[in-house]
Amino acid sequence: MCFSESFESLSMGFQNAAWKLGGVSKAHQTDRLSAAVHQELHPEVFTQRYKSLLAHYGVEGRRIQAAKPNENGDIEQRHYRLKESVDQALMMRGSRDFESREDYEKFLERLFDELNSGRRVRLQEELKRLRRLPERRLESYKRVSVGVKRTNSTIRVDNNTYSVDSRLIGEDVEVRVHAEELQVWYAQRQVDTLPRLRGSGKHRIQYRHIIDWLVRKPGAFEHYRYREELFPTTQFRMAYDRLHQHFTSSRAIKDYLRILQYAARLSESAVDTVLGWLIRGGELPTLGAVEAQLQLSEEPLLEDVHIDEVELTAYDHLLDGDEEEVVQC
Repeated sequence: MCFSESFESLSMGFQNAAWKLGGVSKAHQTDRLSAAVHQELHPEVFTQRYKSLLAHYGVEGRRIQAAKPNENGDIEQRHYRLKESVDQALMMRGSRDFESREDYEKFLERLFDELNSGRRVRLQEELKRLRRLPERRLESYKRVSVGVKRTNSTIRVDNNTYSVDSRLIGEDVEVRVHAEELQVWYAQRQVDTLPRLRGSGKHRIQYRHIIDWLVRKPGAFEHYRYREELFPTTQFRMAYDRLHQHFTSSRAIKDYLRILQYAARLSESAVDTVLGWLIRGGELPTLGAVEAQLQLSEEPLLEDVHIDEVELTAYDHLLDGDEEEVVQC
């Protein structure tokens, strides 16, 4: 599954197909995908990463001409038919909802097997002509070295901003950019995994990364560039506003940050629920009030649960039309 036309997606898709088939073709043809083909004025035809991928598998690279999609007509038509088949299979299934992405992928695999069942004989002929695979796959991710900003504990990768643990402020980290995630490495050890943002000019700030740093330096909160990301739910925002109404700005910020830190260490959902109780009850949502409510809400679990046996014969009266017996049940 591919969510963007990145080189990582191209590399992973090509290599998955090659290793599933057990061989590689003589050539690989692409359209004007920017992950593989440079702009017209660039002196090189293919990007360096795409050329490295082709060289690793010993495959010849080909591209269609600009504004000539008909040169990829076979695959474009197959793509159209595939989307039709997926749509029809989903309608036959009766629902487009799946429990997880893995379930959807299994659904697609079964569909592909059905669609390809009539091509097995011809496929066997083609497999004999495929070239041998290399000894190993090529990395489908790129490595970039970036510094963690001191002002907001963030890194910038592919024109998007991500927060990282505040303990990394001022340090250089290695980021391995995969098709759908970023792996953050420091001192030869993976320290975090972040979902990759699609597009550019976006940001993903996780308050758990920076809350300890902010508690030590609460003055940075007021002018923090991504301050709105420090209100994980509406209840947290309302609690901050309520504190501002009763205390000075500096006191309100310190109290709110302690609540946020408590949520990071204990449970965000539990603290969110308690904040809602306090606000609706007209109480001031301080850390002490939150802790007191959570302690009161802790009740011992029921150990012995008795459920009366259900007399199923009572439902037979529904077939006999005996309304009085039904009411008694």
